[in-house]
Amino acid sequence: MGPTGRGQRKVWRHAFPQGQAGEPGGVKERGKWANKTEFLLSMAGEIIGLGNVWRFPYLCYKNGGGVFFIPYFVFLFFCGIPVFFLETALGQYTSEGGVTAWRKICPMFEGIGFASQIILLYLNVYYIVVLAWALFYLFNSFRNPLPWSTCSNPWNTGIVPHRWYHTCSVHINKSTHRRFVNEEEFWDNRVLGRTLSLLEPLGNVRWDLALCLLLAWVACYFCIWKGIKTTGKVVYFTATFPYLMLVILFGRGVSLPGAWEGIKYYLFPDISKLSSPDVWRDAGTQVFFSYAVCQGVLTALGSYSRYNNDCFKDCVALCLLNSGTSIFAGFAVFSVLGFMCYELNVPMDEIVQSGPGLAFIAYPKALSLLPVAQLWAVLFFLMVVFLGLDSQFVCVESLATTITDMFPHVLRRRGRREILVLLIAVICFLLGLSLVTEGGVHLFQLIDTYGPSGTSLLFIACFETTSIAWAYGADRFYDNIKDMIGYYPFPVMKYCWLFVTPIICAATIIYNVAVSEPIGKHISSGGLVFAVLLMLTPMICIPLFILVGLCKGPRSMIVPSSDLRQVFPLKPRLTLCKSIILPAQRPTPRSGEDEKFKCISTDTE
Repeated sequence: MGPTGRGQRKVWRHAFPQGQAGEPGGVKERGKWANKTEFLLSMAGEIIGLGNVWRFPYLCYKNGGGVFFIPYFVFLFFCGIPVFFLETALGQYTSEGGVTAWRKICPMFEGIGFASQIILLYLNVYYIVVLAWALFYLFNSFRNPLPWSTCSNPWNTGIVPHRWYHTCSVHINKSTHRRFVNEEEFWDNRVLGRTLSLLEPLGNVRWDLALCLLLAWVACYFCIWKGIKTTGKVVYFTATFPYLMLVILFGRGVSLPGAWEGIKYYLFPDISKLSSPDVWRDAGTQVFFSYAVCQGVLTALGSYSRYNNDCFKDCVALCLLNSGTSIFAGFAVFSVLGFMCYELNVPMDEIVQSGPGLAFIAYPKALSLLPVAQLWAVLFFLMVVFLGLDSQFVCVESLATTITDMFPHVLRRRGRREILVLLIAVICFLLGLSLVTEGGVHLFQLIDTYGPSGTSLLFIACFETTSIAWAYGADRFYDNIKDMIGYYPFPVMKYCWLFVTPIICAATIIYNVAVSEPIGKHISSGGLVFAVLLMLTPMICIPLFILVGLCKGPRSMIVPSSDLRQVFPLKPRLTLCKSIILPAQRPTPRSGEDEKFKCISTDTE
């Protein structure tokens, strides 16, 4: 029943003039997912990526083992899931991408959309470089012996007695007298051709890596070039295949001698770690990184869902799947590393590394100790490739969706989308060439640290929750959600948006700023300028648009678009303790909207 009590509801639809072949005025209609499975797999492909394999297990080991789950799940339930659900529901409600969704819901906060797209651009440029590295390792995994398991290669500097991980040294197991060599020279000298520091020039392009990067972009392009028609089909394989590989690697890992010692290092609880603020900071940043929030991706993917899709249950299930995958991946990783410690007779803290070091140095070295090492190396790097590929092409799809929604009359025409995606791929590939130079890994680390950084994501999350809760109105958004899914979500979600999430995010930002080392301590002046620009560019978008909105007039800039369906337009937007905080707000058409949209009343009795 609608607010009139007559069983009528208003359905807002685009009122474009009809063109030929069922296309309004030559403009294609905005598509929808063919079924819920495609939506869920696409979302899973985006949020379940390399961070589940190489970052979460290391953070558990570093921050108290199983005790790390306590701060991790606190951040998950009070920050991760609320923001994840907010962005997904926003996309489903507005049927718009990352920028136009915020423009419709609250024009003053349109800068949130632009900030998230800048973060997304960073990811599209540098994340795919990891795929290039993985492809390079994959191709070398078919060689016998594995090239990183010997010291007789042109890139080796010679056998020098030293600790096993510093040079291409020989380590002799005292019990078996087997000789093992370091793998790090293959990574530094053969793959990267690494220069000593960011203070040096980038050097020459590593053309073998550049070809791998090109191959990764070609695969990415053809996964999404036709839009969600192809994306929805490709994810059936790319989102499920890594799980098969992970199960196989887990089964092999736990059967190895020394595996349970490695798992003990992974999960052994150290209660004293809970008192360290660094542990809580690591938990918070991991949740925001892992759940792809504040990047506009969730909003874009949610925008292709049917209006009545139960996005709340979907979001809770996806979040639990993501965290479960991270925990399970830790068993697969540390069981094999435990075997490596057993074979080499070295302590765990000399082996475990975070980030690329775990995926491209420690773990491949451990696999090289197994019988039929080539098989396990191929399986592992296939898993890495597909984990990264679906995250990458979903990011590109989201950027293309956002740009298309900003210029629908231009880009939503036959053949235009393919050109747009190709243009994005070419530009990002050319920018990415700087990351596969001899000094490119230092630039990669700079972007990874200061681009889609925890500070930027937390800053955006503060404004996302605040704008929905205190400008648009938490109660009004709850009514919108009920209209979509048929029931109100848990009330705790509303209070997370109002208080808990922004307070936690703001406190974490303050702590990060207070304890972090100065940005320019280990980089050149040019690198310092680049790092500052990486951090400030997305963050400045939000206050800039707020300032523009205030100049235009705050009343009009907090009024949502008139084509957004409001079931209870006369109901207060926000009430607390039975007091009206934000009164009702009737949407008013802005210039041109009354011609572009029309309201169609339908009898629902």
